Amino acid sequence: MQPKDFDRWNEQKKKLHARGSGIFFHEREIWWCSLGVNVGYEQDGKNDLYERPVLVVKKFNRDVLWALPLTRSDKKNRYYFPVTVGEQGSAVVLSQLRLVSSKRLQRHLHKLPKGQFKKILTAVQQFFPKS
Repeated sequence: MQPKDFDRWNEQKKKLHARGSGIFFHEREIWWCSLGVNVGYEQDGKNDLYERPVLVVKKFNRDVLWALPLTRSDKKNRYYFPVTVGEQGSAVVLSQLRLVSSKRLQRHLHKLPKGQFKKILTAVQQFFPKS
């Protein structure tokens, strides 16, 4: 396993934290998001901004959201939900739902159709026990 550059990510994270808010985002949108360098098998971001595409699953307010990262990996199991983003095939990583600050959002990429988004929400709900 290649060593991770946590120190460089920490410097970028400080810049994100100091950034003003005011990013307008909505559920169903896919954004490039600075997810950073993470521990173990958590999805890492790529390039200088440590970003990867994420799907906005739930907007709680203008500052925080639940996000699901996307990957180009073509895995066929219950933890990956295939989506088409523009002309590209991707998959939403259902097992990596996380709360993120809107300060991490970088650039809007796409908006999923309502029907596809509803199917993803149903797929996520399978991981929550029914009471």
